[in-house]
Amino acid sequence: MTLETYTLTLHGRRIRLREYTPPDGAGDEAIVLLHGIAGSARTWAPVLRRCAALGRRVLAPDLPGHGESEAPRADYGLGALASTVRDVLAVSGVRHATVVGHSLGGGVAMQFAYQFPEMCDRLVLVAGAGLGPEVSPVLRATALPGAPAFLALTVNRATLALARAAAGLLRRLGGSLKTETRELAWHFASLADPARRRAFLFIARSLIDLRGQRASAVDKLYLAEAVPTLLVWGARDPLIPVAPGHRTAELLPDSRLTVRENAKHFPHVADPDGFCLLLKEFVTGTAPARLTLDDVVERLTARNPVREPR
Repeated sequence: MTLETYTLTLHGRRIRLREYTPPDGAGDEAIVLLHGIAGSARTWAPVLRRCAALGRRVLAPDLPGHGESEAPRADYGLGALASTVRDVLAVSGVRHATVVGHSLGGGVAMQFAYQFPEMCDRLVLVAGAGLGPEVSPVLRATALPGAPAFLALTVNRATLALARAAAGLLRRLGGSLKTETRELAWHFASLADPARRRAFLFIARSLIDLRGQRASAVDKLYLAEAVPTLLVWGARDPLIPVAPGHRTAELLPDSRLTVRENAKHFPHVADPDGFCLLLKEFVTGTAPARLTLDDVVERLTARNPVREPR
C-alpha cells in the first residue's frame, strides 16, 4: 500500500493531492474524492486510511481555494472546479473515475459528469449540494451585504487562538468535541485565511442566496440515468437536510439512497468503516457507465426534440 501527499502544478498554480496506489499498480481507473466548501482532502483522511479495502487507486485533491492548494483571485464556479478535477485526473493518467463528492464536492461531481461524461464511471453524492434549495440559514446568510466584514471580524488568527484555548481547557476538564463537530470546526477555521475566505464567499454567493441554493442539477439529471449513482446522507444533517436525497432517488429510479441514522453532515467521518464498506459494495457491485458522446446526444435529442422551421 502506498499513500502519498504531493503537489501538482496545473496552469502555473499549485494543487495539493493525496493519492493511494494499490499494490498491483495504478491503471487508468480510479476513485476521486471531492471535499466540501471550506474543506480539504483532510476530510477524507479516515477513508484514505481504509482505502486498501477498496482495491482501487484513490485520489483526493484540495480544490483550488481550499486546503493547501493555491487560492488565487480566479473563477471558483462549478464548471471551473470540475475542469480542475478533469485536469488532475488527466495528468495523473486516469481516464475513468468513480467520482465521490461531499456537499459542494457533490455539486462539482455532478458538473464533472455533465461536462466529461466519458470519464465518469459512477457518482457518489454524500450530502450533495445542487439537488434542491434546502440549505442552513447560516449558509444563506453569506448572501447578506455585511457577510464579508462579519467573517473577517469573527474568524481570524485572534479568534482561532481563543477557540483553541477553549478546546484545550475542555480537554483538560475531561471533555471533548464530537467527531463531526470537530470536523465542522476545522472547516470553519480555514476561513481565517483571507484568500480562502474570499474563495468561500465567491462559491457560496454564486450558489446560494437568501432563499437557499439556486444552483441545481435536477433538470439535467436525466443525462445521468445510465450512470450508477449512490446517495449517502446523514439523517440529522443540519446544513443540507436529507429531503433532496429522497427526491433525487425518485428522479433516478436506479440509484440507491442510504441514510445514516447516527450521522449529520459528515457521514464519511462519523462512520468511516461503514462508509468504506458501502462504497466498496457499490463499486464492485455496479458496472461503469462508460458513456460516449453519441450516448449523450441520444439522450439530449430524445428529451429535447429539435423543432422544425415553419
